[in-house]
Amino acid sequence: MARIAPAHPIPDEELEGLTAAERLDRQTIGVISHRPELAEALLRWAGSLQEDDKGTLPRRLTELVRLRIAFWNQCRSCMSVRYDPDAVSEDLVCSLERPEEADDLSPAERVALRFADLMATDHLAIDDALYNELREHFTEGEIVELGMHCGQYVGMGRLAATWQLHDHLHERFQSPQEAPYTPWGPGALR
Repeated sequence: MARIAPAHPIPDEELEGLTAAERLDRQTIGVISHRPELAEALLRWAGSLQEDDKGTLPRRLTELVRLRIAFWNQCRSCMSVRYDPDAVSEDLVCSLERPEEADDLSPAERVALRFADLMATDHLAIDDALYNELREHFTEGEIVELGMHCGQYVGMGRLAATWQLHDHLHERFQSPQEAPYTPWGPGALR
């Protein structure tokens, strides 16, 4: 059970037939709606990062970054959701276990994932050399946008992990386990 109930109960029948991503969004918005003005502002801000016509980064890249940060955050909700399964296959998600060795990631994706890893684990280790490597693949604006995505995923992912919005999750993420959860592994998620 979630640690914070939605501001307005969401009947089970409203969640039936929705994808895992849609259920998670409804439940998260339900919790944030305890402060409606903040929920509205967050949805505008997060939406501006996610909308294809406003962002400059490929959806595939931002989804890979989101899933990798979800692993570091141990946010089961975030790991269980695939916002763009057509762009990010389960085989590609499995590449996130060792992105530096993955054949199916571009050099730009690898450096973005290295940046994301450090944002989630040791942000002060990000140095001039890493920013220079990012500049080999991204414009200044794209680097800012990547950083904003990472900031959203690190901060909101950690907060969401504490809320334990697990009721809607794939069975892989339902019960507690001793080993870390991963977005890669057996059983395709959609």
